[in-house]
Formats: sequence, structure tokens, C-alpha cells
Amino acid sequence: MQTMPAHAAHHDDREIETLDDFDAKVSARGTLAGFRVQAVDLRDRTRELLATDTAGAVFLGCPMREDAAAKVRADGAMVFPPVPDLPFDPYRGLLYSPDELFAHLTKGYEETPDARAYAWFQRTKADGDIFASMLRSIHDDAVSDALDELLCGTRVVGVMGGHAMGRGTEAYAGAARLGRELTRAGLTVATGGGPGAMEAANLGAYAAPYDDAMLTEALRLLAGAPKFTPSVTDWAAAAFEVRSRWPKGGSSVGIPTWFYGHEPPNPFASHIAKYFANATREDGLLARSTAGVVFLPGAAGTVQEIFDNATPNYYESRGEPTPMVLVDRAHWTERLPTWPLLTALARERSMESRIALVDRIEEAPAALKRLGG
Repeated sequence: MQTMPAHAAHHDDREIETLDDFDAKVSARGTLAGFRVQAVDLRDRTRELLATDTAGAVFLGCPMREDAAAKVRADGAMVFPPVPDLPFDPYRGLLYSPDELFAHLTKGYEETPDARAYAWFQRTKADGDIFASMLRSIHDDAVSDALDELLCGTRVVGVMGGHAMGRGTEAYAGAARLGRELTRAGLTVATGGGPGAMEAANLGAYAAPYDDAMLTEALRLLAGAPKFTPSVTDWAAAAFEVRSRWPKGGSSVGIPTWFYGHEPPNPFASHIAKYFANATREDGLLARSTAGVVFLPGAAGTVQEIFDNATPNYYESRGEPTPMVLVDRAHWTERLPTWPLLTALARERSMESRIALVDRIEEAPAALKRLGG
């Protein structure tokens, strides 16, 4: 079973995103000229900064002592100082972890960094302040960069589906088994990172190293808090209870957004790429699902994702069309008749051999494999 490295191969070897990386680069290269240092606290590295060439370097949100900052500026480096009183780091080098977004959950969800970032977004999104919108853009760009670095060389399968699917339902258990099977097949599961079907698929990936009894028991524990309303705190606490009982879960990715801030991210994705801009997030999730996408029953959001995915497959704007598997015949042909339109679009195009409709969630992995060749 494939596990994602905590930090995959860099696209750009000049990026420094941790203190260990900083120390290793300084000792190996003896120079920081031309490097990009992202969100690393350098207040205890004044000696190294004073002694090392930093010409052409860029420091993004790195706290440093005044004498060190003056010296690197004199070298010709660019210094973007940390922004005070922000509930998030716009220059972050790595993706979020569930522990980071849900820190202080015991005091209530409102106290977590996730809730505080959403509250900041609510305050600033309509005031037209160029500084706030610039910070959101820099943050989202940094998240995309970290996501690309993480997924470099992995085969990613997207699992899309609605947030309404409740814990404790057969549909939720089925989505969890799907995530588990895809992970065991060596694929990296990526979801929209929220509740419902998304959480179930990330839970399945988390359960991949464990036996059937673990997943059964986890599903039972989660059913005690079936929805994220009325209490996000209780909903998230149940997930962290599962994580603490079985601490060494499999890896997966969640790609949620603060745009739908009423909807919390789920704690089962080991790596969370959370965005302010929903359009960036939607497109990024589908574009990175290189091994195909499974669409579980959902409403407007899932329908939108089907056609967001179909369009580049139709025009082949990202190269070869990727597999698309829609699950639940009645849902996609009667309740929301998306399938007839998708087949009409695909007719006599190369994507025609890359789409499938299956009745049961258990059939999705085999369909994905068949379509993927």
C-alpha cells in the first residue's frame, strides 16, 4: 500500500519550508543566494543569516531579528514580513493537518484556527480591501504549491459526493469501503475535504492499514454524532476519538474551502489543502485527479463537478481524458438525469470509452480500473 511522503519531491529545489531544511541547505551549500524561504522562524538563526550570502533570496513571512533582516536586505534579498494578527499564515510552505486546523477544539469549534480563519474571511470578503484580497490570493497560491509538491509522482483518484450523507447510514459505510479499497490499490484518495460522502472516503483511506473490525467500530463511534449540525464540536470530537484509538491511519487528501464556511473540514484527511477561493479549489481538485474521479450521489455541487470534469475531457485540454465513474443509476438517470447528457457529450469522442455508470458503490473500483486501462 502506498503512503504519501510527508513531503514529496520538490518541483523547485530552491524552496526551504522547514528549519531542518534551512540548516541542511546552509551547511551543504554555504549560501542562500537565490533561495525561497517560506514561513520558517529564523529568530534563532541570526548567526547563520549574518554569515551567509543571501543575494537574490526571498524570505516569505519568516520572523527574524532586526539586525539579520537589515543584513539580508542589504545583500539584495526581498523580505516579506509576517502579517500580525492574522488567524492563518499566507506564506505557509506545507498543507494543513487536521490537528492544526482543529487545535483548541476542546474549548469549542469557534476557538479553532479553522473557525477563526472563516470569521476573518466573513469580516473582510465584502469590504473591498485590496490588502485582504491579496493575502487570500497569496495563501491560496502557497497552498496550491504545497499540494503540487505533496502529490508529485502519486496517482490520485477523486471521490466526489454530497455533504448531506449522514454518518451511520449504509451509503456512508459504502463510501468508506470505497476509499479503503482505492487506498489499498495504491491510489491516493482526494476529496472535497468536507462532511458526508467526502468524509467517508477519507475515513476509508485512514482505515486502509487496519482490519474490518476497526472500520466497523469506527463507523459505530461516528454514528453517535451523525451530522455537523447542530454541533461541529461534537461532530469533530467523534472523529478525533477514532483517530486517537487507531492513530496510524492511511494517507489521503482533503481539498475544502472557507467559502462554504458553515461546513467544517473532516479530520480523516491526513493532508488538507484549504482554500479561500472556491473556484481555485474546485478546479484544482479535479485537475489533480489524474487516475480518474468517482461521483457518488450528490446535489448541485456534485453535478457541477461532473461537468467541470467533463469539459477538459471533452476538449482534451489536459491531455488524455481521465476516467469518470458515476455511482447509483437511479440517482444519475432519474432524480438528477446527468448521465444522459454526459453520454451525449461523449459520443464519438475519445472520452466515450472513459465514462461508466454503475449501480453499486462496490462496482466503482473495478470500473475505474477498466476505464483506466
